[in-house]
Amino acid sequence: MIRRSPSLEMQKISEHEFADGPESLTVRISEVMKEDYGLYVWPSSILLAEYVWQQRTRFRGRKVLELGAGTALPGIVAAKVGADVVLTDHADLLEVFENMKISCALNKADCKIQGLTWGEWNADTCSLQKQVDIVLGADVIYQNTDFDDLFATVSFFFAGRPDAVFITTYEKRSGHRSVEYLMAKWGLSCSTIIDVSQFVPFKKIDDLPSSLQLIEIVPRS
Repeated sequence: MIRRSPSLEMQKISEHEFADGPESLTVRISEVMKEDYGLYVWPSSILLAEYVWQQRTRFRGRKVLELGAGTALPGIVAAKVGADVVLTDHADLLEVFENMKISCALNKADCKIQGLTWGEWNADTCSLQKQVDIVLGADVIYQNTDFDDLFATVSFFFAGRPDAVFITTYEKRSGHRSVEYLMAKWGLSCSTIIDVSQFVPFKKIDDLPSSLQLIEIVPRS
């Protein structure tokens, strides 16, 4: 039985369907209709989850860490296709973690959940270093003031992992020119840029902003 906390007001359960030939997956996500960023599913999260589904053989058996997971749709999809998943968000967002647990229970997804504040290192964070194959992040490239801490954190998880990759989706906005500089500063480079129209099923395209983009970031060789 899933217990709903009294603090989770205006809760709804959204369903997200993924299909490819005879294979299909439905993921149910707990959302809370309030102004906190982490409590409802953003378009970037839907896009990243779709990419994980379509690349599911790549995720199977891999160690996956989702940064700024919020409602955790991409991470839960990764878990359902066979990845070993750690869901993280800012350590102070207790209501977000409570909501993540509900979504994991709804989908019988065995994910580890822990606090991880970008640019801060504690024992739990350090225990994951050199363990992560794929880092996920939906709309984490959002506030310029967070970019340095974000890329410092990604670089930390890349240490000793030359084949690791950071896959992130974001909406193209002005003021993101500094991203390339920061990637270089932290020893990272962009290996792949994909627009929505290149992989999203036709029936889903109209529901997503055309300005969304997916990029893969790897350690600079």
